[in-house]
Amino acid sequence: MKLSVQGRQAHVYTGGKPFDPALPCVVFIHGALHDHSVFALQTRYLAHHGHAVLAVDLPGHGGSPGPALDSVETLADWLMALLQAAGVSRAALVGHSMGSLVALEAAARLGDRATHLALLATAYPMKVSPALLDTALKNPHQAMRMVNGFSIGTLAAKPSAPGPGAWLHGVNLALMQQTQARYARQHAGANLFHIDFSICDRYAAGLQAAQRVQCPALLLLGARDQMTPPAATKNLRAALRAHIQTLPAGHSLMTENPDGVLNALKGFLASPGSPT
Repeated sequence: MKLSVQGRQAHVYTGGKPFDPALPCVVFIHGALHDHSVFALQTRYLAHHGHAVLAVDLPGHGGSPGPALDSVETLADWLMALLQAAGVSRAALVGHSMGSLVALEAAARLGDRATHLALLATAYPMKVSPALLDTALKNPHQAMRMVNGFSIGTLAAKPSAPGPGAWLHGVNLALMQQTQARYARQHAGANLFHIDFSICDRYAAGLQAAQRVQCPALLLLGARDQMTPPAATKNLRAALRAHIQTLPAGHSLMTENPDGVLNALKGFLASPGSPT
């Protein structure tokens, strides 16, 4: 589905079903150098089981043209504008990694219009090592290989998504390389990797946002996550009074443990949310 958001086109995946804003809406927000496709199993299931699904491609990612936005706050503004364009008044928010920070900031702004908040592979602060940021700037392909190695705790996909036996390292690296190359072609060689990881590193308002969130919150974490280790959520979980669920996976939860993520989201979204 195409929407006009802040004067530019935005691509949104609806899970293989026509979007119906009258249904309970779930918004999925991907992480750095990713797009909506990382949520393939979860979005398709929910769209075919009574939910309206909006899996966004953030500006400069996937099918949404750039330029990319440069902060969590501007991305949250963009998401609020997208919900308005889609005719959505209330929604559950699901964000992965960088997208979890955008979901957190947007949930704070939505107030009681946010029904549920699920943060996958999250941390706060989500600081990036100076060495990785420097490598991302000077040699992004090497940095992508580093991140790819840190992100995945298993070798091959379990049943469901992206397909039994799929080589997770190859799938994730190919997506990052494709996203980086497309952005560079469209924006005079600009470095989307460095933009995205700088966004995570700079975000400083997470605890203030968490204190304003009014809906139930779930932190869905990977036990083997080296990018955003579960221990890095201590202050965030306290501020959100969040439920914690840990899965046997690394940072790429949706592909490493697709059924675990889906089952966790199904249970969470079926629980009472913000009152209407």
